[in-house]
Amino acid sequence: MKHILPLAAVVAALSLSACQNEPEVVNALPPDPLADQLANAAPVELPPAMKGSVSFRCQPGNSLVFVDFFQGDKLANLRTEKGGTATVLKADEAGKPLTAEGGYTLTGDMKNIKVTIPGKGDLTCHV
Repeated sequence: MKHILPLAAVVAALSLSACQNEPEVVNALPPDPLADQLANAAPVELPPAMKGSVSFRCQPGNSLVFVDFFQGDKLANLRTEKGGTATVLKADEAGKPLTAEGGYTLTGDMKNIKVTIPGKGDLTCHV
């Protein structure tokens, strides 16, 4: 009994040494037909992360506007009603006024903004 255990270990080691060192790769899938196009495609830019959502009180008129600010300061969503349809305002560079079709403009930060809304005119807003 004392000699069987070491002998079994030697037999197991010999049988494992006969195995291949590299793993066997099993792939039943055909090659990807778009692999070359994807490898040569331009990198995809992810949309910016949201920095914060702020509700502003605006003068004149004591109205409310709701703005979602995004990282990079080149994108914001503007709503004139809570839960209303968002107007997407964009800028080519950070620090430039954010604009959208129809005459929308927005400048400022998460505490104070100046916004132009068609039908409401120029508004000065604060938190």
